[in-house]
Amino acid sequence: MEKTRGITVLETAGLTKRFGDRDAVAGLDLQVPAGCAFGLLGPNGAGKTTLIRMVLGLTQPTSGTVRLLGLPMPAGRGRALAGVGAIVEEPRFHLHLTGRENLLVAAAVRDPSASGRVEGTLQRVGLTDRADDRVGDYSLGMRQRLGIARCLLSDPALLILDEPMNGLDPSGILQMRHLIGSLVDEGRTVVVSSHLLDEVEKTCDLVAIMDRGRLLAAGPVTQIAHEGKQVLVGCDDQERAVTVLRQHAVAAQTVPGTDGLLRVTPAPGVTVAEVNRCMVEAGIAVERLEPVRATLEERFLEITSRLEAAK
Repeated sequence: MEKTRGITVLETAGLTKRFGDRDAVAGLDLQVPAGCAFGLLGPNGAGKTTLIRMVLGLTQPTSGTVRLLGLPMPAGRGRALAGVGAIVEEPRFHLHLTGRENLLVAAAVRDPSASGRVEGTLQRVGLTDRADDRVGDYSLGMRQRLGIARCLLSDPALLILDEPMNGLDPSGILQMRHLIGSLVDEGRTVVVSSHLLDEVEKTCDLVAIMDRGRLLAAGPVTQIAHEGKQVLVGCDDQERAVTVLRQHAVAAQTVPGTDGLLRVTPAPGVTVAEVNRCMVEAGIAVERLEPVRATLEERFLEITSRLEAAK
């Protein structure tokens, strides 16, 4: 694995892919720094897989540029992809062969050192005990892990995993999360495309949120969630509080809770103190006012609902 600390391993500028009159990816500017778990988050159809295919040179962009491991694509494709391991959609194997045999076949077309990594990668992904079973008998989670083992044969600096937790049971998801963490601990960069918001929050350091081919937000997971700061409000007249907060435009969103508390997202630039003052001046008795950090899921829904409202 080549040293990539301190560089941007993936960068796109104005990247666009158009199918007819529809933009699957629209003017995307994205930077992925080395040595992190980076979540590419969005619902099905957001453009995540199309983006990955353009990054890997599997699909030509309509416009814009891609740099991979510091090299321009597609001019530097050969050198760049030598340092990249990728799973696009579900990994495919020779189902009649064993896990070990599949890896040996894959290693044969790589550099001579790849064959020597087969046993280590099987152990790394927890498949040593099942290495001599036919892949046709593997569960989906085992095939996902075998796919990562195949990626690791070339000792890549960057792994790109498209929906690696899709269809996994809770145990498989936990194993995948720990595996991704251990790869990052070695200094590798792992880009995880997913629509599972909770898992991205638990697995990734940085996140980019996409919808309808557009980049809606990007940054540290904690920062993206923090920007969706909310306030739990307990008061004597919840229905009137909703009306007052909306009339004075101090709340971007108000959601009555089943626990009797009102969940308020302050409007941009509005402080918690201003939310409180607005209700008190309207004669509402405020019994509880508790700032809370939104989850990544709540932040995602807030961002995408704003996008819908703007259309």
